Amino acid sequence: MAHTEIISGIDIGSSKVRVVSLQRLKNGLIQVVGAAEADMEGVSKGTIKSIDEAVSSISNCLEKSERMIGLPIESAVIGISGSHIISQPSKGVVAVAKANGEIQEDDVSRVIEAAQAVATPPNYEILHIIPFDFNVDSQDKIKDPIGMTGVRLEVNAKIILGLTSQIRNLTTCIYRTGVDIADLVFSILANAESTLTKKQKELGVALVNIGAATTSLIVYEEGNILQAKILPIGANHITNDLAIGLRTHTAVAEMVKLEYGQALARDISKRDEIDLADLAETEQKGTMISLKYVAEIIQARCEEILDLVNAELRSINRDGLLPAGIVITGGGAKLPQLIELAKKKLGLPAFLGYPLEINSAIDKVNDPEYTQALGLAIWGMKQSGSKKSLRDNPFSSTNQTVRRVRDWFSSLLP
Repeated sequence: MAHTEIISGIDIGSSKVRVVSLQRLKNGLIQVVGAAEADMEGVSKGTIKSIDEAVSSISNCLEKSERMIGLPIESAVIGISGSHIISQPSKGVVAVAKANGEIQEDDVSRVIEAAQAVATPPNYEILHIIPFDFNVDSQDKIKDPIGMTGVRLEVNAKIILGLTSQIRNLTTCIYRTGVDIADLVFSILANAESTLTKKQKELGVALVNIGAATTSLIVYEEGNILQAKILPIGANHITNDLAIGLRTHTAVAEMVKLEYGQALARDISKRDEIDLADLAETEQKGTMISLKYVAEIIQARCEEILDLVNAELRSINRDGLLPAGIVITGGGAKLPQLIELAKKKLGLPAFLGYPLEINSAIDKVNDPEYTQALGLAIWGMKQSGSKKSLRDNPFSSTNQTVRRVRDWFSSLLP
């Protein structure tokens, strides 16, 4: 294993689990060497409801991936998501250690640790602490204070927290598959690694990942995270609406959505119809449904998701004000006309998010559904590739819960 450094990312969603493995080539480029997906059981709205079912789904996906790579996956970067994740601002202040007042790397470490000492809500655990900017004495908005001179160093940071029980359940699932956890990362944060450019993050951009049960949102400006949020609606809600509206089974509704669904109803003729019996034998012959009606149901739910996104942008005074617009990824992003609807509803440029500059012979990775798993693997590559400065490393430094679960599992092994 030593001669080929392979790093994997595991994205555990409510409907699918995906694994992407990357390898660093001798010329420094990164290549995708494996990608697999499997149906996910035992997870609902991003939270684990059955450990046994989740373990078997993840193991199934890992096996597919390992067959593709030809090597066992020993450790991976794991994405964590779900409506239990919250973020809050934090500050830390320390005195500069050196007598001559020069700020060193360990001063920055100490001030970030001080910001970490905030009162976390009960039963929550810090996943990431992300420094925005630093103040040295009375000079503010400094990006990197190392080498500067001062007496007092202050940091403004954002802290991302997850429910301890959920972190523990997730890590238990992973350890039971026999994989070690290299890092635990808030999924949408890693997703930004694979889909957003540095320039977009500087200008101001929102990344929206429409999953099956939830929609994740992260907003950047001047390279900093302004907002990170999980919204409780996803693509499955569209399927459920269709099942109710068309009085059919959810499996048939899902087929209608994938084959004929559109996020804008205006261009569809009222005369366009399909027979549900053509899609499923369970339906009666001559069960005609209007495609315009299908699109109207889908459009209503998509507008609701976009309204929630806009409400979050409004809460940070960025509605209609992000020059790099909105990038939409995830399985739900592929709905025809969704980008047009997003432009109209949000008054912003909107794009479908694809993986950036990645070297891959595996076509399926070049898809909005894979950006999250790929982002997790890229995150792992960046952490292992070099000892990055503290600014570039939003520490998730495999937190205490993960370490506790790992130690507990180790103690069970013969």
